[in-house]
Amino acid sequence: MAFLTESALRRIGFAELGKNVLISEKASIYNPSRIRIGDNSRIDDFCILSAGEGGIAIGSHVHIACYVSCIGAESIVIEDFVGLSGRVSVYSSTDDFSGAGLTNPTVPERYRNVRNGKVFIRKHAIVGAGAVIMPGLEIGEGAAIGALSFVAGDCKPFMMYMGTPARAIRERSRALLNLERDFLENQRPQTPDPGAL
Repeated sequence: MAFLTESALRRIGFAELGKNVLISEKASIYNPSRIRIGDNSRIDDFCILSAGEGGIAIGSHVHIACYVSCIGAESIVIEDFVGLSGRVSVYSSTDDFSGAGLTNPTVPERYRNVRNGKVFIRKHAIVGAGAVIMPGLEIGEGAAIGALSFVAGDCKPFMMYMGTPARAIRERSRALLNLERDFLENQRPQTPDPGAL
């Protein structure tokens, strides 16, 4: 996988771009002026980030695997230490499938009935391959979503969800919070001890 150089990343025109960000040359970025990316995050081949008016905010230490799409008019917030596995789809907008409106972007807005809703994927959440995240929901801190799940409602913190629609199956360990603390403490530059001189 080939990643864009730092100068190429800067030329894209992101609203904010952290340090040590890796984005594949094969990723597609739309409306970069509405996209913020934190430090040490990585976006792999064939991902689509299409920011609407609400924008996309990606935290630090986030991995977005190949073929992931984040699309919609409302905001999509992906907090620190989140992992989105291959082919995950995150939508902050959806057409009305009931027949109350025409569908797809080739039709003028007045004939459509699009539902928009902010999506929050909180810190330490992990989303399995092929899962679909619908508009207007929150995946709580540390929640885990199983592969091929359909998420249409909020997910509680540190719970594991599976299925179509996704349902809670059991709690997830909070041990990762101690690992995060240790990791972050070891990332800080060491200041010299004045008494050691």
